[in-house]
Amino acid sequence: MAIQGALPVEFGTVFPAGCYALGVEAITDFETKRPQVDKETGQPLWAVDVIDADPEARGKAKSVKVKVAADVCPVLPDEVPGLPFRPVEFEQMSVMPYVDDNGRRPRVAYSLRARGVKSPGGSSSGRKAAASAGKDG
Repeated sequence: MAIQGALPVEFGTVFPAGCYALGVEAITDFETKRPQVDKETGQPLWAVDVIDADPEARGKAKSVKVKVAADVCPVLPDEVPGLPFRPVEFEQMSVMPYVDDNGRRPRVAYSLRARGVKSPGGSSSGRKAAASAGKDG
């Protein structure tokens, strides 16, 4: 089979109405208690908590985590005044289907990944921003 691993996907396909980030945190390997790393790049993985802006999204689909591979923690855009939300877009997204068997019956679920985070129409914070942040720090 020609397709193996994650499937590349456009941000607008995953979040046609956009999305809002609530926060970002390092992903820790459960067994080793060390930062989890991306198998392709070797960079640490960060989880961005996201709320889908699509009014039709319900249940588990309304709130998801997008994993971002970056040397340093991605910097989220500023909050919307008066709200704890930060409008974001993800760069170079991919989706990995898997079987979630934690419920009453198995179901197909999706893991979302990205190479960077940016404000809608703005500059990125991820691989590019991480490189410049390393120079500053």
